[in-house]
Amino acid sequence: MPYGPLARLSGLAAGTPSRVPSSRRSRPAARPSRGPRARAGDALRHAAPALLAYAAVRVLGLLVFAFWARREHRGVWHLLAESWDCDWYLKIAEHGYADTLGHTFDANNLAFFPLYPLLIRAGEQVLPAPRGAVGLAIAFAASFLAAWGIFKVGDRLHGRRAGVLLVTLWACLPVALVQWMGYTESLFTAFVAWSLYAVLTGRWVTAGACAALAGLTRPTGIAVAAAVSVTAVIALRRGFSPRALAGAVLAPLGWLAYVGWVGVRLGRWDGYFAVQKWWHNEWDGGVGTLRWVKSLFVVERPQLFLVMVTLVLFGALVLFALSVAGREQPLPLLVFTGLLLAIVLGSRGVYFPRARFLLPGFPLLLPVALALARARARVVVPVLTGAALVSAAFGGHMLLVWLGPP
Repeated sequence: MPYGPLARLSGLAAGTPSRVPSSRRSRPAARPSRGPRARAGDALRHAAPALLAYAAVRVLGLLVFAFWARREHRGVWHLLAESWDCDWYLKIAEHGYADTLGHTFDANNLAFFPLYPLLIRAGEQVLPAPRGAVGLAIAFAASFLAAWGIFKVGDRLHGRRAGVLLVTLWACLPVALVQWMGYTESLFTAFVAWSLYAVLTGRWVTAGACAALAGLTRPTGIAVAAAVSVTAVIALRRGFSPRALAGAVLAPLGWLAYVGWVGVRLGRWDGYFAVQKWWHNEWDGGVGTLRWVKSLFVVERPQLFLVMVTLVLFGALVLFALSVAGREQPLPLLVFTGLLLAIVLGSRGVYFPRARFLLPGFPLLLPVALALARARARVVVPVLTGAALVSAAFGGHMLLVWLGPP
C-alpha cells in the first residue's frame, strides 16, 4: 500500500508494524515466550533465501574474477586484500595515523575513518592470519550482516519477497565485487541497514548506536546520522520519548568524534576538512561532477568503466526521483539516500569511485525490487540472471582492465 513518509512516522516512533492497521489485525493465540537464541534462529531462517541468493550471486562474481585473473596472470589475493584502499587501511592498522597535515596531494591517511583499521588491528590479536586476511574476513562477514539488514528493511516495508529481491539486486550492482574486498563498503552498509531497520521498528537507541558506528567507518556516515536524528526529532514533536532523544543524540557522535579528533591532532578546528582539500574532496554543489562528465563525454572518449560509473550515477538519480514520487519509502530512507546522493554528486573529487560510494544506498533499489516482486517468475529469473552476469563481468573489468582504483 503506498504511503507518505510523514504519515508513517507515528508507526515508526511506536515501533509497531504499519502495513496493516492495528484494528484489522487478528490477535494470535498466546504463545510461550522464546529465548533470544531461538528468536535469532527464526529470524535467520526467515532471511535464509535472501542470504543464499546473495551468496550465489557473489560466488559467481568471485569465480568469474578468479578465472579471469588467472588467465591474466594476476594475483587474486593481492587484488582483493592488499590493493589500493586496502593498503591504506592495512598501513593505518599497522602504523597508525599521520600527525601533520603535510603538503602532498592524496597522501594523508587521516582522510580514512578509523573503525575498520581498528577492527583489523583487534582481529590480528585473535586470528592467526596475515593482516590482509583479517581485513578481508571482516569485509566478508560484514557483507552478510549487511545483506541480512537489507532484507529486514525490505521485508518490514513490503514483505519477504521484496526483501529477497532487494538483497539480490544489491548483490548484482556493477561494482559489487568491492563487497568482498578489503574495503569499508560492506561494514558501512551493515551499520546503515541495521540502523534504518531499528528506526523503522522504533528501536531508537540501537538506531543511534549503529549510526554512530557508521560515522566512524566512512565520511558519508553523516547521512545515516541525519536520517536517524531527523526522524527522532519529528517523533519527539508528537510526544517526549527518552529513547528517541537518546537515538537523536547518539547518531552523529561517531562522525563528530573522528572529525573532532583530527582537528585536535592537527591543531586546527578544520583539520579534517583541510585533509580533504588535499584529496580534492571539497563539496561544490555538483559543479565538479558536471565538469567531469563534460570532460569525459565531450572532450575525450571515456573508458568503459567510467561509462558504467556515469550510468550508475544517472540511474541513482532516477531511482531517487521514483522513490520520492512513488511515496513507497518512509522518511528515514529518503533522508539517507538523498543526503548520500548530495554528498557523492556534490563533491568535486575524483570521479571513478563514485559508483562504489553509492553501494550503501540500497534503498534506491526498492522501486526495482517492488516492480520485480509484482512480476512473474519468467520475467524475474532472466532479469536477475542477466544482472548477476553483468555484475560478474564488471567486477573482473574493474580490477583487471580498469587501471585505477575501484
